[in-house]
Parts: sequence; structure tokens; C-alpha cells
Amino acid sequence: MTDGPVTESGELAAAAELLACEGVLSAEQVRTTVEGIAALQRPDGAIPWFHGGHLDPWDHIEAAMALDVAGLPERALAAYRWLAASQNADGSWYAAYADAPDGVSEPTNRLCETNFSAYLAVGVWHHWLATGDEDFLARMWPPVRRAMDFVLSLQSPGGEIVWCRDDQGREADEALLTGCSSMYQALRCALAIAERVGSGRPDWELACGRLGHALAAHPERFADKGTYSMDWYYPVLGTALRGMAAERRIAADWDAFVVPGLGARCVSTNPWVTGGETCELALALWAIGDAERARMLLRDIQHLRDDADGMYWTGRVYEADDEGHRPAIWPREKTAWTAGALLLALAALAEEKATVAVFGGDGLPEGMLVACSVAECVAV
Repeated sequence: MTDGPVTESGELAAAAELLACEGVLSAEQVRTTVEGIAALQRPDGAIPWFHGGHLDPWDHIEAAMALDVAGLPERALAAYRWLAASQNADGSWYAAYADAPDGVSEPTNRLCETNFSAYLAVGVWHHWLATGDEDFLARMWPPVRRAMDFVLSLQSPGGEIVWCRDDQGREADEALLTGCSSMYQALRCALAIAERVGSGRPDWELACGRLGHALAAHPERFADKGTYSMDWYYPVLGTALRGMAAERRIAADWDAFVVPGLGARCVSTNPWVTGGETCELALALWAIGDAERARMLLRDIQHLRDDADGMYWTGRVYEADDEGHRPAIWPREKTAWTAGALLLALAALAEEKATVAVFGGDGLPEGMLVACSVAECVAV
């Protein structure tokens, strides 16, 4: 059970001190944000975007990872138990569930998104790294295995993975760069889990190699969503790009997406900065050794903070539109995943071990080397 307020503990106090960052958040402010996320968690472990909103598996996991870095592993564990109990027979989850006070979450969007299902592996590996709980890893191995098998049933010969299957079994006809970048990170974490539990998965190794190669060398295999900032930084955040290739990618579109003093736009064509994208970009910058600009972005995005509860508004429109609407917070919602992304970025900057391992990528399996023709990647 997770209902009730957060009880102050040595772990929470130590985590708040670790995550505190000069010019961004004090330890007391970190604790307030942690308490804000925890207050949204239901007794069954589910973490909706906000009270009365909905929840989705990916953002639920991001919030659970934040609870781990904040010294609340039992609450994170409850979040993973909810996922295990909610998994569909084919290994997937639905794209959205209602936030039901009675704890019975009915799906509100029956698409099964591959990215949402794959992310379980990232959260499970992160929780194990944070806690060393071998029993947890053993219990979660079957849900991780089923989830990755579902995801890889939608992988194309060229390595890309289409983004969804509906409840009638119909598959999407395109792959998304952002989602596939996240799935590459998830596949690497799934391989690490498989190795730890002693279960070899050479099919996953080949799939990981194919997907990594597609992300690094074949942009034409993904739908063109270049106006979205996530398509810009996610190949870096998802560990597919590192070194000079990552630095060139970040430099190429910095001015298109970053608004000095305010954060990162969600879409390059709109005057709208968003907290989640800004914090994820900060994580990507940290991953390539640019901690200074990462801290700058986290400072810049504090205009979205509500000091009353430590939570963050999703975004802000910073210019009037053509119809004369004035700059304003929009939408009027403070989301668990925005606050979670901020805490994870602070954890990376503080060199918290689990977050460093998952987002830094060092030590994660990389899959098989592949050779690639026009349409298909095969093992070397």
C-alpha cells in the first residue's frame, strides 16, 4: 500500500541532499517535489499524470524511477507491481488508463505502443541498480521477457520498430525515431537483465544491433518528425549516439529548439517551452559531458515550478499568438512525469549510480554487429 503522506526517512533526507543543485533546487525543494510525486501515487501503486487525469506506462515508469533516486524504493516497487499486474497477455500495455479512485484502471486508449511496453526494462534495471534486490529482478523477468517479445514482434528487417498495434491486431505502418531511440535503450537494459538472471537471448542481441544501426545510419527508415525536439535529442538520450556524432547532432538544432532563459521548445514551429523536454535534453547533455549547459537548462525551467507543492506545469506559451492570446501557462496541468524528469536529470548531475548507468550507457550490452543492405540488417 502506498497511500498516505511520505514519512521522512534517512534515505529520503540523504537523497534530497544528493540531488540538491546550487541555482536549481535546494534539498528542501527537492523533498517537496518528491512528496508531490508520491502524493499522486494510488494505493495500488499506479502513478497518474495528475489526480483525475490518466496514466500511461512510460510516464508511470519515469515517475517510479524518480521515486527510486529520491530514496523511496518501496513506492517504486509498488509502481512496478502495478505494471506486472496490468500487463496484457501478449506482453503489451495499453497506451492510457483512467485514474480511478477505486484502483480499477480501465483503458482509455487501447492502442498498444511498443515504446511504452519496452520501457519496463529500463525501469526494472534502474530499480535493481538502485536497490540490489535480486528477488525483484527474478519476479520481474517474466514481464520484461513478455514485453520485449511483444515489441520485437513489430521489428522490421531493417531494424526499425513500428510504433503500435491496435486491439484488433493491426500494426502501424511507420516507425518513430523518438520511440525507437527509447526502445534501443530498453533493449540494452533488457539484455543486461537477461544476462543477470542467466537467460541468454541472442535474438534480442541481433534485434538490438539492428535497431542501433538503423538509428545511427538510416534516418530514412523513420517517419519525418523533425519539428519535434524529441526527435532531435532522443538518439543521444537513448544511448544510440555518443561522441562527435552526438555533439554534432545537438549543435545542429540547438538554436531551433532552445529558447535562452526559458528552456526547450516541444515543437520548433511553436512558441511553447515544456518542462519534460527541457529536462530530458539536460539528461542528454549530461550524457555527452556537457554538464554546464545541462544545469543551465534546469535553472531556466524553474519558471514552471509551483512552490506550493513542488510540482511543475507541463509548459508555457511565451509569445502572444496571431489571435492575440497572451503568453500563459499551458496546459493547466502539473504532471508527475515532468517532475520525475527533473529529478532524474538532477540524479545524473549528482552521479547517482543507477541513473548514471542507465542513461550513461557504459557497461550496457550493445547487441550484435550487423551488416546492412538497402532494407535488411543481418548479423556479421
